[in-house]
Amino acid sequence: MIETQKHTKDELFSILANIPDPEIPVLSIKEMGILKDVILQDNSCEIIITPTYSGCPAMGIIEEDIKKILFEYGILNVKVKLVLSPAWTTDWMTDEAKEKLRVYGIAPPLHSSCSNFFAEKQSISCPKCGSQNTLMVSHFGSTACKAMYKCNNCEEPFEYFKCH
Repeated sequence: MIETQKHTKDELFSILANIPDPEIPVLSIKEMGILKDVILQDNSCEIIITPTYSGCPAMGIIEEDIKKILFEYGILNVKVKLVLSPAWTTDWMTDEAKEKLRVYGIAPPLHSSCSNFFAEKQSISCPKCGSQNTLMVSHFGSTACKAMYKCNNCEEPFEYFKCH
């Protein structure tokens, strides 16, 4: 077995960057901004992750995926640390991730998490046809981080990844 200390932080980060988000499999945990740090200590490593929401049900799956992939690389002593502060924000998502969301059929967050979306009353573009003639059906979609919308032009339902 390969020992943890034979891997660099960058190598481990690259390995972990391939783990898909269990709820949005077209994005990796790195692209989502969930994977925050890799800390190497002696014969162990600590992986720092931040959930998109404090009660995100995917975090247990992500932790298991991290341990599984590192085990495949011979890294046995792994601790996954969930860090809630600073809170995750859509600002941590890469521009490439937002485009992947759109292509996948989920409208990406429109702006910085520092803006007040509802005060601005901006319309959400349909990721399928691009129309801004859309209507929010529910503030919550399949997960707490998304809202459910319907396009009035193509009549397709879609989710919007809320800014936060």
